[in-house]
Amino acid sequence: MFESLRQKLNQFKQTVNNKERALDDAEVETSANDTTPLAEGPEKATSETYTPPAVHIDEAVEAPHLAEAPTQGVMEGETTRPTKGKSLFEREIKEKDLEEPLWDLEIALLESDVAMSVSEEIIDTVKRELIGTKRKWRQDVGALVEQALRDGILKVLDVNGLDFDELIKQAPKPVTIVFTGINGTGKTTTIAKVAYRLKNQGYAVVLAAGDTYRAGALEQIERHAENLGVKLIKHQHGADPTAVIYDAVQYARAKHKDVVLADTAGRIHTNVNLMNQLKKIERVIDADLVVFVDEALAGNDAVERALQFNTAMAIDGSILTKVDADSRGGTAISIAHATNKPILFLGLGQEYDDIVKFDPQWLVSRLFGEAET
Repeated sequence: MFESLRQKLNQFKQTVNNKERALDDAEVETSANDTTPLAEGPEKATSETYTPPAVHIDEAVEAPHLAEAPTQGVMEGETTRPTKGKSLFEREIKEKDLEEPLWDLEIALLESDVAMSVSEEIIDTVKRELIGTKRKWRQDVGALVEQALRDGILKVLDVNGLDFDELIKQAPKPVTIVFTGINGTGKTTTIAKVAYRLKNQGYAVVLAAGDTYRAGALEQIERHAENLGVKLIKHQHGADPTAVIYDAVQYARAKHKDVVLADTAGRIHTNVNLMNQLKKIERVIDADLVVFVDEALAGNDAVERALQFNTAMAIDGSILTKVDADSRGGTAISIAHATNKPILFLGLGQEYDDIVKFDPQWLVSRLFGEAET
């Protein structure tokens, strides 16, 4: 996963490193070609290069520096100018040296579905951390560049934190979670994965079949409920989804269940009627969490949809599905920053346990080629 973006980030590291090495080599070559003689040997240094003025003996005693002047800084047999300054031992990374690589990096981020505002913030962080940084001559700067990239990506992922497990543990029961999103992104399967995870942690889970419009939706969630051995609350096809979710919450309270996971109809964010339906659910159901589900493969479309759903029914976090098939990685970087709401989980496959709790460090580690496990 994220292979394309990983390659682009590594290419930026290599480009900056090669450019800095080339600057070092150019300076060495310039210094080597600068053969302006300071002296051509000790004899000429005293007879031709420097002729001290005539002084009285008393003056020589008072000004011994005059006698030392001809040979100061010149070694016997030296014919070329010594290495000048310390520039060959220490250099600063300069803004002009990064202009072209940073432009290429910005294009690479945009091509990897990183939103424009997010890309710009990453670039700004990289610039601030690298420009003016002192490095030794011919030092490999790959580590410096990678750390700047890591910091830039982690910064855009640093949004208002929400620990899903801690919320489930601490909130009054039953905890009600409503899932929203568009058709075909794996929302119902994601609900089943979360139910499986919660059940394995010892919680009693109830599913609410709030997707009462899509053909086959009821059958799909029924199959998951049977596989997982959890209670499903359902109404007839075409029923009011708010009523279904309300009944599920009441059942959970009466039966002392821990968590209600409510499905809703997948909808296009431009469908006004269905979006208004979400607002009704929000008014009637005092949900503890509203979770937006979309697929990582949707790129910037997922970011735009999350913003639209957040307007209709304020979301508390997102779950990205099909991350295992995403070579770009830009959605995972962008959606949290754009909505200012955390990513809660990532879906990595079709099995019930193919879901991982999102951790920014986990994402960054994979972007820089560390273990996939």
